[in-house]
Amino acid sequence: MLNIETSKIICIDLQDKLINIAPDKELIKNNSIKLLKAAAILNIDTIITEQYPKGLGTTLDDIKNIKDFKTLEKTTFSAIQTQSIKEELKDIKNKNFIVFGIETHICVYQTVLDLIDNGANVFVVCDCCASRNILNHNTALDLMKQKGAKITTLEIVLFEWLKSSKHPNFKEIQGLIK
Repeated sequence: MLNIETSKIICIDLQDKLINIAPDKELIKNNSIKLLKAAAILNIDTIITEQYPKGLGTTLDDIKNIKDFKTLEKTTFSAIQTQSIKEELKDIKNKNFIVFGIETHICVYQTVLDLIDNGANVFVVCDCCASRNILNHNTALDLMKQKGAKITTLEIVLFEWLKSSKHPNFKEIQGLIK
């Protein structure tokens, strides 16, 4: 079960050059922005990673404009293998991580496996993930599920966080998906 208090987000490599490889880039971009706006509203701890920004560009401006999220550069495919991110996520055992980004079958996949191997509960938001081709995307989702990740969607995550229409931020979160 996802709770606001126990959730952490890792947004992987939503950068200028990488988003353009996604066949469904507008859906991925829009859903990711909605998820990150909800995280900002609900004050959920969020890390944004950038794979080699000198060559691939920085995080999308639409994401940078939401909130001053922690943005950490990496050159490893798994975010967990980067020292600054490893330090940021010292105690991950039994924590809930919401993971999404580009590319599903490389950086998202390797990050998710490392999180699981370190005892985390991982939720992969499939409609906020992309790969250059759908076969790689779908295969990675299947493999992550086999390893214990929960494959979910944007709306499932948002409403699981809220639990009820009585939540003080319900209208604001609901407005993101209307």
